Amino acid sequence: MSYAVVSGAAGFVGSHMCDRLLAEGHTVLALDNLLTGAERNIAHLRGNPNFHFRLHDVTRPVEIQAKVDLVLHMASPASPKDYLEFPIETLDVGSLGTRMMLELALANDARFLLTSTSECYGDPTVHPQVETYWGNVNPVGPRSCYDESKRFAEAITMAYHRKHGVKTHIARIFNTYGPRMKLNDGRVVPAFMDQALHGNPLTIFGDGSQTRSFCYVSDLVDGLYRLLLSDEVFPVNLGNPREMTILQFATAIQELTGTSTPLIRLPLPEDDPKQRQPDITKARAILGWEPRVPLEEGLRHTVEYFRAI
Repeated sequence: MSYAVVSGAAGFVGSHMCDRLLAEGHTVLALDNLLTGAERNIAHLRGNPNFHFRLHDVTRPVEIQAKVDLVLHMASPASPKDYLEFPIETLDVGSLGTRMMLELALANDARFLLTSTSECYGDPTVHPQVETYWGNVNPVGPRSCYDESKRFAEAITMAYHRKHGVKTHIARIFNTYGPRMKLNDGRVVPAFMDQALHGNPLTIFGDGSQTRSFCYVSDLVDGLYRLLLSDEVFPVNLGNPREMTILQFATAIQELTGTSTPLIRLPLPEDDPKQRQPDITKARAILGWEPRVPLEEGLRHTVEYFRAI
């Protein structure tokens, strides 16, 4: 049985990753400082003898007595609301935190997975985005604390692979949604659902023509797990290539929730990407992976979760 250490384990994606690792028979040590994560996301795992939680800030060294086989560095504020509120912490977890987790992998000859982001592409001039595209990022803009922390995290991950031979893997995650997201985290899926479920107008930034691609969390976790066990070292896009405008997405949410609340428009935030769609040719070829959960089905599960909490 493999021993896995997961940073950011009480977060949205991190908690689902813990579920998958346990289902695959691994023992999991979950690390989180609960800056943006929530204990309720892992409360259902508390009675599992193979699951252990430790309140820990991964920018500090971590001591683990067991032999570690897998290190998954998933800690980071990920929504604009969170990383704009905690810009220094976001930069720290992408730099110091990544190094601490890499050191843990190095000391144990363990596999290392970094959850990076499509934000590495910035406001892309190449569409759809392919892994060989270097991006169009404003290094001093308001979003740079997140973008650059992840770009640095990728750089140091590759450095540990090249210098020390660490078995590293990098996932560039595109928009993901599903149960355990926070309604107030500022991202489009929970924002629209929060507004629709409370009968409030749906907020559209700009004219709503900007595009996004939405991947259900179980599909993403499957891609992450396959990547973790693969031989691929360079970044791999994980996301749903089904592209739609924000306006189309707002309409889908209205239909799903049965609301007829109006749409209101606000100015587009600075450096907000106009197009975001993953090219997943590499993931298909190397991992045999592609999303399987239709948007309508995933949104139904997500709405049910939000209505129940």
